[in-house]
Amino acid sequence: MNSIVQSEIWALCRLKGPAQYPSVSAAPYAPDEAYPEFADVKIGATPNPVFALVRGALRDLGLDAARFGTPRWNPLGALVKPGGRIVVKPNWVLHQNLGPGGMDCMITHPAVLRAVLEYVFLARPAQVVLGDAPIQDCDFERLLDFGGLRAVIADFRSRGLPLEVKDFRRTVMKQAGELKLVDEELRPEVEYGLVDLGQDSLLEPISGDWKKFRVTVYDPRKMWAHHRPGRHRYLIAREVLEADLVVNVPKLKAHKKAGITCCLKNLIGINGNKEYLPHHRKGAADVGVGDNYARRHWQMTLGEALLDGANRIRGFPRVYRFCERVVWWLMAWAAKQDPSVQIGGSWHGNDTIWRTCLDLNRALLHAGADGQMRDVPQREEISIVDAVVAGQGEGPLAPDPLATGAVFAARNPAVGDFLGARLLGFDAAKIPLLRHACDDMRWRICAAAPALPAFDPPFPPARAPKGWAGHIEQDREPLP
Repeated sequence: MNSIVQSEIWALCRLKGPAQYPSVSAAPYAPDEAYPEFADVKIGATPNPVFALVRGALRDLGLDAARFGTPRWNPLGALVKPGGRIVVKPNWVLHQNLGPGGMDCMITHPAVLRAVLEYVFLARPAQVVLGDAPIQDCDFERLLDFGGLRAVIADFRSRGLPLEVKDFRRTVMKQAGELKLVDEELRPEVEYGLVDLGQDSLLEPISGDWKKFRVTVYDPRKMWAHHRPGRHRYLIAREVLEADLVVNVPKLKAHKKAGITCCLKNLIGINGNKEYLPHHRKGAADVGVGDNYARRHWQMTLGEALLDGANRIRGFPRVYRFCERVVWWLMAWAAKQDPSVQIGGSWHGNDTIWRTCLDLNRALLHAGADGQMRDVPQREEISIVDAVVAGQGEGPLAPDPLATGAVFAARNPAVGDFLGARLLGFDAAKIPLLRHACDDMRWRICAAAPALPAFDPPFPPARAPKGWAGHIEQDREPLP
């Protein structure tokens, strides 16, 4: 297996016409023309240029180039042997957009997944798992209802192909009227591998105040069991650890906590319990006690304390509801006095989430099926990014659409993110996730940032999240 560190190949294809997906009436989104590699695939009657974008990106990566245009072209066959195990990892963060932007800019579109899965099955795998771990209050069944996704899944199964759809979460929160009820341990722990990066974790340098590690709506005590000096453990779905190839299919979006979500950030969803994923540290940055928000406000300090208390008593939903309402009222009060106030580490000074994301990428490449980290890569990875309608503004949960008409692919996830940042009009050097992606580290991800040309014609610039605006855009000086 070649080291992915050395693979800095990328390819981008863009629509010539309107930047939109086929109508849902076209599901399951069959190709609209005959391609020699798909002699047995039924041709659809509805135009489907998105399928051609995915095909073009794989072609331009140069995979199995000598056989392109023939019935034997099998681009992913260069990465996995027949009979292998493949995981396809979309962005399925939530079943609804919390803003007015709609779902096209929210999650990986089923039309893109249809094309990707067609090439996945061309590699003749023994098992294909299409799976993700959304946030805990995602309604997985409603998510599968979006955009003809069920029709896509049914089409492959009707052909007798070994496609499994998996929700990797162990904890799910369901709305029962005004109350939020939590179901835990939905999948047994044996269906995951515990991966410990130990002192080589990128969280280690900030672990002196390990009891400040937080993820917003989870009991912090559970996180402390897994992240402290010398111990940094992640709970990764066994399907991923046993895979020979992971096909990462993210949605390109701006992100309130990380600046951008693309290939690197998408791997948050291979982990079964969010309590294993530090997203920020409790406290204010200006007094040196955390990175949850920039400047100290007594309302924020009190709100954090109440939120910690509420997350410790999730078994009492009425008490939790009361505490949650008080917390958000306090946050809104602080925001009226200081518009820069953000909660959950949703700002450019978040110095935690990028470390967690890069740790997970290192684990994906170097953790064996037993969860032990090894010096040589244990599986192949390729990223195929849905940016036909990207997300701008308050992603990942309330993005607005940015029509770009692009699909791009990369053999290296960091390279994919550099490309995504350029497409959005963001400066990679101002995004910690990318600024550190090519650092010299054990289980290194990327050797160097790629040289990227200017796009002609240029893509429309994206609007940054509120906590990043003025700090992330290209050709602008950071605000004080």
